[in-house]
Amino acid sequence: MFQLKKYYPPDFTQEKFQAAPNATLVPAPADGVAPEGYHALSIFPEYFKIDGNWIFAEESRMDCVPVYADGKVAVVEFRHLSKGDLVVTGRTEDCQDGIYVHANGFREEQAEKETFAFRQNRSRETAFSRDYDELYDLLRHERDHGKIVWVMGPAFAFDNDARIAMSKLIANGYVHAILAGNALATHDLEGAYIGTALGQDIYTQKSMPNGHYNHLDTINRVRYHGSIAKFIEAEHIDNGIIYSCEKYGVPYVLGGSIRDDGPLPPVFGDVYAAQDAMRDQVRDATTVISMATMLHTIATGNMTPSFRVMKDGTVRQVYFYCVDVSEFVVNKLADRGSLSAKGIVTNVQDFVVNLQKGLGL
Repeated sequence: MFQLKKYYPPDFTQEKFQAAPNATLVPAPADGVAPEGYHALSIFPEYFKIDGNWIFAEESRMDCVPVYADGKVAVVEFRHLSKGDLVVTGRTEDCQDGIYVHANGFREEQAEKETFAFRQNRSRETAFSRDYDELYDLLRHERDHGKIVWVMGPAFAFDNDARIAMSKLIANGYVHAILAGNALATHDLEGAYIGTALGQDIYTQKSMPNGHYNHLDTINRVRYHGSIAKFIEAEHIDNGIIYSCEKYGVPYVLGGSIRDDGPLPPVFGDVYAAQDAMRDQVRDATTVISMATMLHTIATGNMTPSFRVMKDGTVRQVYFYCVDVSEFVVNKLADRGSLSAKGIVTNVQDFVVNLQKGLGL
């Protein structure tokens, strides 16, 4: 049976906490500008001593700044700073500046490593059987007690079985939000509308005559109807990932790219608006699974802390999986720390089908 690790907060009765100075607060000199010496947050729980009290920054995000107001420490992107905001300054992490980074609050066990040993990193040769078993247990727990956010590249839309598997995960409550780009939605809807993805049959992979028009025709038809929901209704779409999101009320955020065709109506053309919309979904995420999309994965990884403060005030671990056929992408995210990212090097289409079958769907 899956169990969350217990969170152990710092012992503020220790001398280093008692003797620590108050954190220095400096007003932001202008909108979107932090004061010199600002403190940038990490993925870990962080505490700030203000007026003699240690205050927990509850919604942390890497590379943002802590802003004090009304007895709380908010975590703010640089672009959202307002002139006069009281920003914590100081770049130490062990109480010297009234700042404490609590890197091992879950008392994560570190496996002992020999000086010389084979296969210490994750690669295409790694056996992931145990990872799948752990993931099945985690997803069953999170379906009812957490929020599972999926970050998806377009690879799923190119395979019939992967589309079916992801649709079953959505239908059975294992997907609470999807973060993706124009391509995933476009080719998934093309698959439902025409039976192809980028002009290739999604089952046989055979290229269709004039198939390079198919994704453009799909986008154009969605734009004609004005929304994906109206397109699904008017064109009698009855399958696919986006169809399942609409059917079961699962939110999806489509962040735009300079290379996008169309794009589809809900795609965010402003990257910062897209980032804000993504963070809105990540704010209460407890498990994130990123698959076959390097830039969206890195973006989501940067805005996902290693912990989450729940509605009842408890602090729990956030689980982050990066699944990609590229070892570079997987290990780049895993380098963020053992608490925050676990890598699985495999074809994501096979991965999602294995998940569907392992969960008995």
